[in-house]
Parts: sequence; structure tokens; C-alpha cells
Amino acid sequence: MKLSVNEGAFEITKEIMDQKEDMDCTVSELKNGTTIIDAGIEVSGTEELGRLVSEICLGGFGVVRHTKMHIGDMDLPAVVVSSDHPKIACMGSQYAGWLINEEGYFAMGSGPARALARVEKKLYKHLGYEDDAKVGVILLETREVPPENVAQYIADKCGIATSDLYCILAPTACLVGSIQVSARVVEVGMHKLHEIEFDLDRVRSGYGVAPVAPVAKKDARAMGVTNDCILYGGRTFYFICDDDKDLKEVIEKVPSSSSEQYGQPFYDLFKSVGNDFYKVDPLLFSPAEITFNHIESGKTYHAGELNPEILKQSIEKTKSK
Repeated sequence: MKLSVNEGAFEITKEIMDQKEDMDCTVSELKNGTTIIDAGIEVSGTEELGRLVSEICLGGFGVVRHTKMHIGDMDLPAVVVSSDHPKIACMGSQYAGWLINEEGYFAMGSGPARALARVEKKLYKHLGYEDDAKVGVILLETREVPPENVAQYIADKCGIATSDLYCILAPTACLVGSIQVSARVVEVGMHKLHEIEFDLDRVRSGYGVAPVAPVAKKDARAMGVTNDCILYGGRTFYFICDDDKDLKEVIEKVPSSSSEQYGQPFYDLFKSVGNDFYKVDPLLFSPAEITFNHIESGKTYHAGELNPEILKQSIEKTKSK
């Protein structure tokens, strides 16, 4: 059976729209029929909305639940994420890989509509996945409602009518923003495995937990602390099949601590490189702690550890500014 991340996400999207008052979000339509769900620009949102938006980003093929973590001397809210289809749910859907920069409108696009548009041609060719649903759902990290021409651009790339496009809006510095970034903990590890050319088909399932950042006053500060929740507070487990002879070597390359730029709050690091993402080591983006569970042998492999000191620095700076 072919998996459709957009059809899976649309079922959850309808649930949000049916409960918009309880979710503290708004639903509106552009003149061209595109549905806009504000999850954090003019509204506060709720924890449940954040959880459901996170499951939408996973294309309906992952489960997100609220929990808490004890890290160092901190008790923090957290999310638990799991998927039995991590390659498709995480890389084919959730990954924030679509940079939308159209006629002066800018947003990071993530979620299932990416699998319709496939503007990341090399990645989708490698994944061997595409969706052909007639409906598209996208999460836009932005503070601006997309104008009609941008909605038309997104719909055209997806090969769908504008009336079948659903755009969920959530800036980084909002409750839903904090939750949905932490819910990427499994995806961030999958992306790191992809970057080091590990065969993602060997990952049969993934599970992770990460603390949820306090809502920052500005998006730049939010970008820092939400990343730190994964870099210094994220813990993941992957169930791996096939030969395990390479797993001991591979796993040492995966945790965030394997990067030379590891060891300071991300906001400070970003400022130190002139706010230039191209000067940030792409291999830094990974959970703090990784465990491989080899299915055939039952052996486990572990690398990395949580870093409560750096995480606490990041959180305290966020609360004070």
C-alpha cells in the first residue's frame, strides 16, 4: 500500500478545523480558496494544537505525545515522538527543506506538501518517494499570511488546485512553534544519518524525546533555544536492520557532540558567525544522544549524552530577554 502523507495529514487538519475554538486557532480562506490556519501569529494556540500540528508534519505516520523530562536540575515539558515509517514521515514529510522565497514573501516550508512539490529533487530521488494526493498541507514558519500569488505558487508546485491547499502558519516564537520543533527530534537524527550517507531503509522505526522550549519574545532567540532542546536535550532510539558491522563506527558520527562547533548555545554560535547559516556546520544539527537497536542481533550501540549545562544557559537567556 502506497503511503500518502498529505491524505494522512489532511485527516488531522480537519480535526483541528472542527475544534478551532478549543485549539485557540483561526481558520480563514484566501479569495482563491486556499485555507489558512493561524496557529501562532494572532493567536496563542494550545499544547494540543502543537501536538496535532507536529503529527501533521509527520504526514499522519508518526505519533506525538506530551511528557516531561528531568535534565540536570531542571524539570521540563517535553514531547515523545515515534514512527514506524521514519524515512517517509521524517525526511519525506516533516523535514523543513522547502525555502519559499516568492515575490518578497519568505517562509520555511515543511510537512507533507513537500512530497507533492518535490522541489528538493535530489533528496526525493534518493528517498524514492513521491505523493500524488489531490490535497496538500504545508506548515509555514512565518509571521505573515501568504498572499494569493504565493498560495498559487505553492499549489502550482504541488500540482493541485488552490482550493485544495491548506497552509498552517506558526512562527518559531509561539507555543506551537516550540512544540513542533522539539517534535523533530527523530527527524533531525534521520537527517544526520542521511548526511553521512547511511541507508535510511535500514531504519525500521524511530523513537525520541526532547524538551519543549519556553516561548521566546523574538523569533531569532526562539530559533536558538528550540534548536538547543534537540542539540543538548534530545534523545533518540532507532531500530536498525541488516548487517551490524558498521554500526559502532557510524553511531559515533551522529550525535551533535561530533561537530567541532558543539558546546555553546545555538543563538550565541549563530551570532558569532555573523548570522550566516552557511557558516554553521550542518553536521551539528543532531540529537544529543543516540541509541541504535540492532533488530537481528539484539545488540545496542550508544553515543553522545545530554548536556544540561548548555541547555540551561540557553533557557535562562531566553527567559531573561
